[in-house]
Amino acid sequence: MSKQLLPLLERTRAADCHVPLVAEPLTADQAEGLAPAFKALGDPVRLRLLSLIASHEGGEACVCDLTDAFDLKAPTISHHLKVLKATGLVTADRRGTWVYYRAERAALDLLSGLLAAPAEAAA
Repeated sequence: MSKQLLPLLERTRAADCHVPLVAEPLTADQAEGLAPAFKALGDPVRLRLLSLIASHEGGEACVCDLTDAFDLKAPTISHHLKVLKATGLVTADRRGTWVYYRAERAALDLLSGLLAAPAEAAA
């Protein structure tokens, strides 16, 4: 597994984005750093892939476990996984001929914390 900082966390300092959107507006730099992850999740195939990976037993899924869930060819699935990996939403680990994917919890925590809306803010 790579020891590099994840692209989402690299572009957007987590400490700078711990406050939900409803508490204070994002800066231009924060919005620019977060936008690629939200754009990646804006595609239904990528959103499903992330969900399949994150909810898979053991917290990781082999690419062989993911392809059967879609009526798409393997290169298309690989492209979507590459986008998720490039944005830092998943990490990958090659084991022999298969690649195993894991949802990057820190990135998901960052995005979910940003979108959290306290009950008093919803009123």
